[in-house]
Amino acid sequence: MSDHSVTNQDGRLPKGRPTPRGGSETGTAVAIVDGHGYVTRWNADAERLLGYRADEVVGRPAADLLLEPVTHEDVRQAMARNPERLSGPLVLRHRDGRRVDVTVVAHHGVARDGAPPDAPDGPDALDSWRVVCALTGSDPRPEDEDLARWALEQLPRCSVSLYDAQLRYRRSNQAMVPVVGLPDSAVRGLGILDITTQPQAVKLADGLRRALESGEPVHLESFQRTGGQRRIHAWSVDFAPLKDTDGTVHGVALVARDMTEQFWARKRLVLLNEAASRIGSTLDLGRTARELLEVTVPELADFASVDLLTALEADIEPTDGELSGSVMLRRIVHRFAPGTRLPTVLEIGTTDSYPEFSPPARALATGAGVLCNAEDPEFVHWMEVDKRRAAIIRDQGYHSMMAVPLRARGVTLGVAVFYRRSRADRMERFGRDDLLLADELAARAAVAIDNARRYTRERETALSLQHSLLPQRMPEQAAMEAASRYIPASTRSGIGGDWFDLIPLSGARIALVVGDVVGHGIRATATMGRLRTAVRTLSDVDLAPDELLTRLDDLVVRLSSEAGASGEVGEIGATCCYAIYDPVSRTCTMASAGHPPPVIVPPGGTPEAARMSIGPPLGVGGLPFEATVVELTEGSLVALFSNGLIETRERDVDEGYQRLCRVLARTGPSLEDACDAVVDDLVAGRPRDDVALVIARTRALDDDRVATWEVPSAPSAVAAARKAVSKRLSEWGASDQIYPMELIVSELVTNAIRYAAPPITLRLIRDQVLICEVSDASSTAPHLRRARDWEEGGRGLMLVAQMAHRWGTRHGLTGKTIWAEMPLD
Repeated sequence: MSDHSVTNQDGRLPKGRPTPRGGSETGTAVAIVDGHGYVTRWNADAERLLGYRADEVVGRPAADLLLEPVTHEDVRQAMARNPERLSGPLVLRHRDGRRVDVTVVAHHGVARDGAPPDAPDGPDALDSWRVVCALTGSDPRPEDEDLARWALEQLPRCSVSLYDAQLRYRRSNQAMVPVVGLPDSAVRGLGILDITTQPQAVKLADGLRRALESGEPVHLESFQRTGGQRRIHAWSVDFAPLKDTDGTVHGVALVARDMTEQFWARKRLVLLNEAASRIGSTLDLGRTARELLEVTVPELADFASVDLLTALEADIEPTDGELSGSVMLRRIVHRFAPGTRLPTVLEIGTTDSYPEFSPPARALATGAGVLCNAEDPEFVHWMEVDKRRAAIIRDQGYHSMMAVPLRARGVTLGVAVFYRRSRADRMERFGRDDLLLADELAARAAVAIDNARRYTRERETALSLQHSLLPQRMPEQAAMEAASRYIPASTRSGIGGDWFDLIPLSGARIALVVGDVVGHGIRATATMGRLRTAVRTLSDVDLAPDELLTRLDDLVVRLSSEAGASGEVGEIGATCCYAIYDPVSRTCTMASAGHPPPVIVPPGGTPEAARMSIGPPLGVGGLPFEATVVELTEGSLVALFSNGLIETRERDVDEGYQRLCRVLARTGPSLEDACDAVVDDLVAGRPRDDVALVIARTRALDDDRVATWEVPSAPSAVAAARKAVSKRLSEWGASDQIYPMELIVSELVTNAIRYAAPPITLRLIRDQVLICEVSDASSTAPHLRRARDWEEGGRGLMLVAQMAHRWGTRHGLTGKTIWAEMPLD
C-alpha cells in the first residue's frame, strides 16, 4: 500500500493550505503490519514520529515498538478478534527511549509486500493491517470552532434554525433566511408559531417540543409553503436536541432539507406505476382514453384531452410524411381538474383542424413531445390565429402546455395535450421531466388505445357479419306472431355462434329454430352461418324435425373432420332445437340436439318446460333424435332460447328456468314487452355468453278457412274436384283465382289418380296465400321435366309450376303431399 503523508517530499506543506496554529508538524504516520504481527512498510511520517528508519523497523515484530509490555501473540490475537478495524490509544517507545502517546486506527487490508524471510507462512497466514495515526494528535485545535461556525453558515441545501430552551428563535444559517423570508433580527426571540401561520407550523412546533422534552431526535416529513416562498415545497425536517457534556438540553436545532425535486420524482414514479395498473383495463377505446386522463388530471395537469386522427376512421393509417402540415383531429375525451369545469374549445366527438405550427401538429409531424409556454413565439402565433381558443385559454389561466403524440406499432394515432395553470402545491410550469413522464404515459396509453381501436374495428366487422346472418325481421304469416332478441356476449371477441330463425313452410306451417355453436369469435359465427343456411335448406325440403337434426348432425361431423384436416384447433360442436307448428292441426312437433327445451305457456295457464326427449349435441354422430308432438291451444306462448339466457356462473339451469317461467307468467299481450321483461330479469348488462330469445304466440286456422275432400281413385273424380274447388273459392271471394286453381287441381289430382295409390286427399287452405294440397299413399315424388313434341303427357307439373307462385313436395309417414301456392291478390 502507498504512503499517505500530507507533506511534500521535502517536508514542506503543500501550497494553498494554511499553516497550523502553534507551528506543530502535520502528517499521517503509516505502518503496514502483516497477519503475523511483523512490520512490512514504514513511511517517512512514522520515522518522524518514533525516530526509526524504515530499514530498522521493517521485518521486526510490531510489539517491539510498544513501551508497555505486549507479547507478539497478544498482537496477533487482537488482530484476529477484530477482523475489519482496530482503534484506540497506544503507548509507543521512541528510538531515544522516551514515551510517545498516540491514538491509532488500524484497517484490515492486503499488503503489497510479502512477509519477511523469518516470518512464518502457510495456508493459515492472515491478511495485513494498515496502522495510521496523526502526528498532531487528537486534541481539538482553536480553528476547529471557526470551521464549525463556517459549516453551519454555509451548508448547501440544508436550512438550519437554532431555538433555545424556551423554544425561542435564536439564529439560522444563510440557507434558512430565504425560507423564513425574514432576517434574524426580525424574528429573534419569537416562537415558531409567531414566525409562520402556515397549517404545518403546528407540527413543527410539536417537533421542537418533543425533541426538547425527550432529548431524542425527531423527524418530520412536511409539504407546505413557508413564509419566504410562493409555492409549496416538500421538506425533510429533523429536530436535534442540543446538549452539553452533562447531557442537559439547552436548545433544539431545526434542520430542514428541501426534497421537492425528490418528491416530484417520486410522484412521477407513482403516476407511472398507477398508469401500468389502470390504463388499458378494457378494450373500450373511450374508456381507455379516459383512464389516461384520470391518471394525469389533476396530478400532472389541470386539463388534458385525447384527440385522434380522423383518417383512422376510414381505416387509413397515415405515415410520417402525411402528417406534415395541418391535421384534422377528433376529440375522443377530455378532463378538467375537479371544480374547474369551464367551456372547452372542442366538445367530445367533434373535429378541429390544427395548423402546422401549433404544438399538436408539431408533435404529430416530429413524433416527439412538444413543451411550450404562453410566451413562446409558436404558441403566441397560434393564439393570434385562433382567437376563440386564445380567449378560453386566457380565461382558464393556462400558461404551460405539452403535446405528446400517441404512437403504437409504428402508427400515429393522435395526440394527448396537457395544460397547466398556476397552483401553489405544484411546479409553476411543465419541465423536461414532466415531458418525459408524459411521453412514457402516452406510449403506454397509445398501445392500449390501438388495441381498443383494432378490437372495436374487428368487433364491429364481426357483429355486422353476425347481424347479416340473423333474421332482420320476423316474417309475417298467419300461423303465429313472434318477437326476438339477440344480445352478444361480453367476451373480447364480442360475438358468438347463437342464432335463431323463423322459416315459413308449406301448408301454412312455420318452423322455429334456436341454435348455439360452441365457442366465440369469427370461427363460431362462420359456423353458425353455415348451420343456419343448412337448416333453411333442409327445411325447404320439408324434413321432419328429427330427420332434419340427423342431417344437420352429419354436416357438423363433416365440418369437424374438414377443420381437423386443415390444421384448425378444436372440434366443432353445436346444439339446436327445431320445432314445426301447424296452425291447422294446432300441433307443434319438436326435436332437440342437446339444446334446452322451450317453455310453453297456455292461455291463462302455468308456464313449464316442454316435456321432450333431448338428443345428443350436434357433432357426436351416429345417435338418433326423437321428435315430440305437443298440441297447443290457440294463443299459447312458445319461448325458445339459448342456454346463455338461463345458465350463468351465478345460477344453474333449474333456477334459470324458474325465473323465466315467473317472468312469462306475468307478461301481457305485447310480445316485444315480453322479450324486454325476460331480458331485463335474466340478463344483467353484457352477458358472458350470447343470448338468443324467440317468443311466439300461436294462431289457428278456423274450419271456414280450410276445406278438405276425399278423392276417389277414378278419372271421373277430377271434374268433381274442380267443381268443389271452384265453389269454395267463390265462397271465399277469390273468383279471380278460380281458373288457375282449377288447372292446378286438375293436374295434381290427375297425377295422383294415375301414378299414385289411394287414399287421395285434396285440401284447400285460405291463408295469406291460397294453398292447394293433394296427398296420396305413394312415396314416389314427381319431378319436373320438359315433354317432347310428340308426347301426349308430361306437361302437368310444368303447367303447375307456371300457374303457381310456389310448389313442392313433402313426405309423411305414409305417403307424400304435393302442394302449390297462389297469391290471393
